[in-house]
Amino acid sequence: MYRKIMIPVDLGHVEKLDKALTTAADLAKHYQASLHLVGVTASTPSAVAGSPEEFAAKLNAFAAAEGAKRGLEMTAHAIVTPDPAVELDDRLGREAAEIGADLIVMASHVPGFAEHIFSSNAGYLSAHSAISVFVVR
Repeated sequence: MYRKIMIPVDLGHVEKLDKALTTAADLAKHYQASLHLVGVTASTPSAVAGSPEEFAAKLNAFAAAEGAKRGLEMTAHAIVTPDPAVELDDRLGREAAEIGADLIVMASHVPGFAEHIFSSNAGYLSAHSAISVFVVR
């Protein structure tokens, strides 16, 4: 049913990703699908990495560690953009299309007041993506 599963990851909040990564890994094992971790970073230094190259290296290391932990291969895709806060939703959607993903498994937080006015990243992708989005809280 699913061949390629994309998991957006925020390396600044890896402690909040376990449930989504576990869900994606279980689905990948069940459907024999490949897993693709996608991280978006700025072209300038950030709290996570001093450069896009360092960010890509950290994302690759995270994918390798998570893959080993779960007994699956995970491919890392680092996206560099001038303004991740503004471009995140669009870039994730485009990356899903480039990968050929047929499912996005995405961590989300419990909605607060702001989400009643503005869409969360998971909410935006769910509403605007042509493929299925599994939001894990």
